[in-house]
Amino acid sequence: MRATDSEQTRETTQTRAMDDEQGRQLREAAERLALTLAQGGMQKTTARVMTALLFSRQETMTANDLCEELRISSGAVSGAVKHLLPIGMIERVPAPGSRRDHYRFREHAWARLMSNQNAMLAVMSDAATEGTEAAGEDSVAGRRLHEMRDFYAFFQREMATLIDRWREQYDAGR
Repeated sequence: MRATDSEQTRETTQTRAMDDEQGRQLREAAERLALTLAQGGMQKTTARVMTALLFSRQETMTANDLCEELRISSGAVSGAVKHLLPIGMIERVPAPGSRRDHYRFREHAWARLMSNQNAMLAVMSDAATEGTEAAGEDSVAGRRLHEMRDFYAFFQREMATLIDRWREQYDAGR
């Protein structure tokens, strides 16, 4: 049995309303996360661009899409993209037939971010080692720096193991 034109119109209107409501909920969730990230030290615009790509229902977005979605300037988007690309949270992807750059939230971005943090853990451990050698193991500073070195060395070892375990578990569940 064929639906009447008015039934099809009503179904289309209901579908659009559900899509609009889902879009609104996604935008609000993205903005809440962006605010949390900004409170934690990330630049607000960078956080908003990152969360827009994370929560997007589209596979990719152009800089213009981000400008429209977030109501920000192209310069603001450009600055955010320049920060997010090198840390591996987003990536530039080819879009056949388009001259514009397309961006998407990178697969395994969280593991990549934590792996980058592992490099910082190594820097902190090395700084503590250098300080311990300069101050001497038995000095007040040396004892504090020794604890710092052990702490960061421990986290550096454990972080690599945790990331590997997470990847194995995640890939097994796919």
